Amino acid sequence: MSRLVVVSNRVPAPEKGGIVPAGGLAVALKAALEERGGIWMGWSGKSSGEREPEPLNLQQQGNITYALTDLTDTDVEEYYHGFANRVLWPICHYRLDLAEYGRKEMAGYFRVNRFFAHRLAPLIQPDDVIWVHDYHLIPLAAELRQMGLRNRIGFFLHIPWPPADVLFAMPVHEEIMRGLSHYDLVGFQTDHDLENFAGCLRREGIGGELGDGRFSALGRVFKGGAYSIGIETAAFAEFARSAERHSAVRKARKSIEGRQLIIGVDRLDYSKGITQRIDAFERFILANPGQTGQVTYLQITPKSRSEVPEYEAMQKMVAEQAGRVNGALGAIDWVPIRYINRSIGRHVLAGLYRLAKVGLVTPLRDGMNLVAKEYVAAQDPEDPGVLVLSRFAGAARELKGALLVNPYDVESTANALARSLSMPVEDRRERWKQMMDHLLDHDVSRWCEDFLRDLAAK
Repeated sequence: MSRLVVVSNRVPAPEKGGIVPAGGLAVALKAALEERGGIWMGWSGKSSGEREPEPLNLQQQGNITYALTDLTDTDVEEYYHGFANRVLWPICHYRLDLAEYGRKEMAGYFRVNRFFAHRLAPLIQPDDVIWVHDYHLIPLAAELRQMGLRNRIGFFLHIPWPPADVLFAMPVHEEIMRGLSHYDLVGFQTDHDLENFAGCLRREGIGGELGDGRFSALGRVFKGGAYSIGIETAAFAEFARSAERHSAVRKARKSIEGRQLIIGVDRLDYSKGITQRIDAFERFILANPGQTGQVTYLQITPKSRSEVPEYEAMQKMVAEQAGRVNGALGAIDWVPIRYINRSIGRHVLAGLYRLAKVGLVTPLRDGMNLVAKEYVAAQDPEDPGVLVLSRFAGAARELKGALLVNPYDVESTANALARSLSMPVEDRRERWKQMMDHLLDHDVSRWCEDFLRDLAAK
């Protein structure tokens, strides 16, 4: 069996004692790497300042070699903060108004991908299979091909792929499309993303579909497919059951005693629809005064890219909005919104999901959204909660038992909250079972196996 080489912007390198940080993606890729042997290469998250980065830091753990590289301050600013997160991220999330295109940042993005390629290439053996992850590294295959590598190289995009009219607003969209054409397999989260990609090829006149999932573009033939990423479903369900005994979860249960819990968990990002969600909760309470004092909305929002001014401003806006609603609706013995602006341990989070009668997952645009899947997996089969899910999350293509809402329509989201909290248990069980059966069958291990099988097929 050929070795697997995974390349991602960041690498969940082993901590002291060889423990790899938790997370479904890390667990699945680590299992695939251990089975086949291989390398996981990426940025260390550290800067070398103005100095040229030291040689790769290689750490061996069993069959896996973790290959970490530092980047210079200029690289971090132009490649990561600049083009990746100020151009590609907003464009792929349909936010043209937030894209800040600069030629210096674009050049830095392609330069760092070339740097990654030059550091990776000496480690590659002729029969290695290479799997590149996410928008930070789209040009990597083209750089490796330029260096003469003919290995099978696959790419998976974890975020949405926009339609042509959105993508073409980015001045270097053709270079990005050209970069994708150098992969043997390009994977997207949903069929809608794949359709958007095919539409971009046609509209630009640079390629099209050949049938059987194959595409032709810019002189190359390659495959494209939809591979919806899952979670470690069965393990997370067990995790949530055992989390009920955690002291923090017991305290949370006691603090909301007599009230129903609504939970939202999101990284602080403008794509997550957090402000619209708070507005919807406020509208729900105003339209249903009998719920005053009877329900608590817990919003957990760890800080995200706080060094980027837009995210710092958003952090302030969300905190102020939650404070305004609490001031307007709260009472001495009731705080309507509990807003936590830090990370919560995974064990505690699983227990809180299980406590919550409603999982409120309403991004304005999301590639998949694994919070939705974790919420479903964490539920008590006898008394499950209801998932209220944005129709603009990739997960909406799979989780048919959720109540789908338009997050821009505050009124409909408020109505969905009211419906969720009054839904009979038989209906909740039926909806939950449909979703849970799907998640058990389409877990993260299957996602990994399906992609690698298709990448290996000629």
